[in-house]
Amino acid sequence: MFAACADPKTIEGLTWLSCYLTSGKHLDFYWSFVTVLLLLAVTAPAALAMGFLGASAARSRLLPVSIMGKGYAAVVRGVPDIVFFLFFVIALDQGIEYLKSLAVCADHTWPWQGLEFRVCPEAKVPLGASSAFWHKAYGFGLAVFTFAIVFGAFAANVLYGAMNAVPKAQLETAEAYGMSHGQVFRRILVPQMWVYALPGLSNLWMILIKATPLLFLLGVKDIVYYARELGGSKTQAYEYPHPDWRLWYFLGLLVFYLIFTKVSELVLARLSARLNRGQATAGGEALRKAGS
Repeated sequence: MFAACADPKTIEGLTWLSCYLTSGKHLDFYWSFVTVLLLLAVTAPAALAMGFLGASAARSRLLPVSIMGKGYAAVVRGVPDIVFFLFFVIALDQGIEYLKSLAVCADHTWPWQGLEFRVCPEAKVPLGASSAFWHKAYGFGLAVFTFAIVFGAFAANVLYGAMNAVPKAQLETAEAYGMSHGQVFRRILVPQMWVYALPGLSNLWMILIKATPLLFLLGVKDIVYYARELGGSKTQAYEYPHPDWRLWYFLGLLVFYLIFTKVSELVLARLSARLNRGQATAGGEALRKAGS
């Protein structure tokens, strides 16, 4: 990156270290932190939306819809995450290519290789001639969708319990005043359920942070992948000009995750205090006593 790094034979000491830490591989490593943060920024609201739909469906008065909502949470929560991440992404990728092949391939007979079938080149997603950006974007999109499905099931269980925790007397009073079922849901139930849901959603957020290394299973090169690659003394292709530094790289990741989770705890604590203010909950009672 620097002019002094042009000739590796003439650099040593701190100059060598600065050149090493600004190499192309390390720049990819630094960008992988952005990838993790972007994943969390996109996945968290997506999983929350999936959870809200699942919880709302579970509370539906229509039996088929209620079974679907409860079944979604039960099935996904009952499957180990690593198995779901390994199987679901492959099935989803092949399902997308299969549907596309029905529209663009002239011949619908595809040879199978093990558990994978080969579609025509026009049905590949993304296309073989697409740039590396689109391949990375497609892999990232699959990762976000998979994370949203998995953690949305846990969010659905949390939100379902929070909805049931809202005092029924308030809901019945609102209906007695002439509100429809939909109005009670939007104006009474949903605004109050967040107070009861926040502790469970806070824990789920922490688990989501710790689950980001699963990106490697989805083909996305994350911070753990680069820490292992850069920290090792050699790879299959070449050797690094340093001994095994994986301990230091993983200690750096440890500090990053500890700082990130601590900041999350502070933000969630302030959000909890804001939601509990004026509410008839244990948290709201504690705030009233502290202010009096």
